[in-house]
Amino acid sequence: MGLQSALTIDDLKRRAKRRVPKMFFDYADSGALTEQTYNENETDFSKIRLRQRVAVNMQDRTLATTMVGQDVSMPMALAPTGLTGMQIANGEMLAAKAAEKAGIPFALSTMSICSIEDVASVTTKPFWFQLYVMRDQNFVRNLLDRARAAGCSALVLTMDLQLLAQRHKDLRNGLSAPPKFTPRHIYQMMTRPLWCMQMLGTRRHSFRNIVGHAEGVGDLRALSSWTAEQFDPKLSWDDIAWIRDYWGGTLIIKGVLDKEDAIAAAATGADALIVSNHGGRQLDGAPSAIRVLPEIVEAVGDKIEVHMDGGIRNGQDILKARALGARGTFIGRPFLYGLGAGGEAGVTHAIEILRKELDTTMALCGERDIANVGRHNLYSVDF
Repeated sequence: MGLQSALTIDDLKRRAKRRVPKMFFDYADSGALTEQTYNENETDFSKIRLRQRVAVNMQDRTLATTMVGQDVSMPMALAPTGLTGMQIANGEMLAAKAAEKAGIPFALSTMSICSIEDVASVTTKPFWFQLYVMRDQNFVRNLLDRARAAGCSALVLTMDLQLLAQRHKDLRNGLSAPPKFTPRHIYQMMTRPLWCMQMLGTRRHSFRNIVGHAEGVGDLRALSSWTAEQFDPKLSWDDIAWIRDYWGGTLIIKGVLDKEDAIAAAATGADALIVSNHGGRQLDGAPSAIRVLPEIVEAVGDKIEVHMDGGIRNGQDILKARALGARGTFIGRPFLYGLGAGGEAGVTHAIEILRKELDTTMALCGERDIANVGRHNLYSVDF
């Protein structure tokens, strides 16, 4: 069955699960501990009811808007996701190309398999770069220099990964960096022959933003100990000043889930914040992103642009987030499912599924312009 038979993001998820080795599929499709927050990110959207309107003019609709001043074809970006290039060979490069063709932003993770320079080599428009703050400030400055040289138009600074929460699927799968090729792992790969063939055709198998760039990390053997030591537990709001000044461009703060933190983020002079719980992969038991979005918008929406990610699985979710005050939304797992299901074409298909669902939902809510969507389009919010 071809990609066009996939009508929903869940269809792409099932296809990706058949094509991607289990340890890498589970890495993308997992949350911390009990996965309560991971699941509620998605299910809390179902508690929001839409207000249907009829006998309104539905012609000439537009989803176009802006995110941090950048024109976008719809209020959505591809979120930064680690190990994307292990869902399929050259994954970040393929996703970036699909995002550019769709007219939406792509954000590259620090922990990507393809490097900043790899992605720049296959794109013609600026993409965004996501930064994890490491203890080695010289390495961080080098990353920012490389992102600037590649023409990245925004920096996404992640604040909610000072340490890594326990993710049971990864531990049970024995996932590590670099991967340990045990008989179980080799079997997983052998049962995915197309994935193996594609991987054999690329030299991109490591964290290429780090290997060869961080001091003392010249190969995969040195990578594991370096990464274990480098995430900075002392990260604070005070660190944002030097990063903002050194970067000198558009700054987005990711990982805000509390009203007080949102106020602190707005005070840094950043251009936007992303309401996010890291896809349910950090503090299990924290609320869903969509649940806390309204109070954060109320607290700081007049001071800083507010975006959100977490749990979006269809176009209706995007409209609901927009109605509750999000300027833009980010998708991670939906595009990863598309990537695993069919590479660049799969990401394009995932974007188009969401675009069509958003457009149809907006029309049935009586709106022709995404700029006019607001709380008045919701019947109830039953959190």
